[in-house]
Amino acid sequence: MISPVLILFSSFLCHVAIAGRTCPKPDELPFATVVPLKQSYLPGEEIVYSCQPGYQSRGVVRRFTCPLTGLWPVNTLRCLPRVCPFAGILENGAVRYTTFEYPNTISFTCNTGFYLKGANSAKCTEEGKWSPDLPVCAPITCPPPSIPKFAKLSAYKPLAGNNSLYGGKAVFECLPHHAMFGNDTVTCTQHGNWTELPECREVKCPFPSRPDNGFVNYPAQQVLYYKDKATYGCHDTYTLDGPEEVECNKFGNWSAHPSCKASCKLSVKRATVIFEGERVTLQQKFKDGMLHGQKISFFCKNKEKKCSYTEDAECIDGTIEIPKCFKEHSSLAFWKTDASDVKPC
Repeated sequence: MISPVLILFSSFLCHVAIAGRTCPKPDELPFATVVPLKQSYLPGEEIVYSCQPGYQSRGVVRRFTCPLTGLWPVNTLRCLPRVCPFAGILENGAVRYTTFEYPNTISFTCNTGFYLKGANSAKCTEEGKWSPDLPVCAPITCPPPSIPKFAKLSAYKPLAGNNSLYGGKAVFECLPHHAMFGNDTVTCTQHGNWTELPECREVKCPFPSRPDNGFVNYPAQQVLYYKDKATYGCHDTYTLDGPEEVECNKFGNWSAHPSCKASCKLSVKRATVIFEGERVTLQQKFKDGMLHGQKISFFCKNKEKKCSYTEDAECIDGTIEIPKCFKEHSSLAFWKTDASDVKPC
């Protein structure tokens, strides 16, 4: 039989051993803090877990007491990030994100023709709200364009009140006697301004000179301006080399300087030639000579091959060179075959 004294002594020793146990430093939980935080705790001491700002607790037990066993109870607390509300759809733009959880950031961009009215990004805060407030995409507009000196608007249709939207255009034209330097059309840019405006300058041209063997007509006024016109002509037997009508251009010059070229007298009296793709006789088609710039093709013989070929001749300001290979036959030499009647090579 065990002595009562021994039993009391054993109970005392057990109580002393248990009373001497301490709890270790508590486990670390992601995104949570412990108060108070120490390396060890005596039985009966209390700790409290709390989630860091921006995180919410999952699990109801947050307060723990160090037991006599020195072992902390199982902790099921979980701290999860707050979730901000769905950012929605950015009209005329786009929202870029990975998640809506704290502390993530979302960014915003606008489609072409729109600009961000507000911040280009927002962060999910500790309270689960977006900061700063979400922006909007507003249309890019340009105020009415300035009108250059000596110019007027020929086309302009604002679509936003009196303003133009991005990509809108305005077209200018210069007042009479003025030439435009630069593009006549300006465009509303993505920066809310217009592309470079043109410049209108007064332009004068000197009086056109009369060509030799010809004449020129122009407006009967003291000064000739931009876009004024002059017409040229030539005397009989002369041909105008260049356009009949010329215009004063933006650089103060005439668009061309026509001249009068002389006709050609032909030394050949009898020949069949090709003119503009047809066979003609010189004595009929060109009895009054050839005009400057006209071309004909003479027939020549290849005696070795007994065939014919052609060579060209052109009237240039009163002069034409007859091909050396061409041989003119007299009307009395009826027995000789003309080159134009020989089969082609």
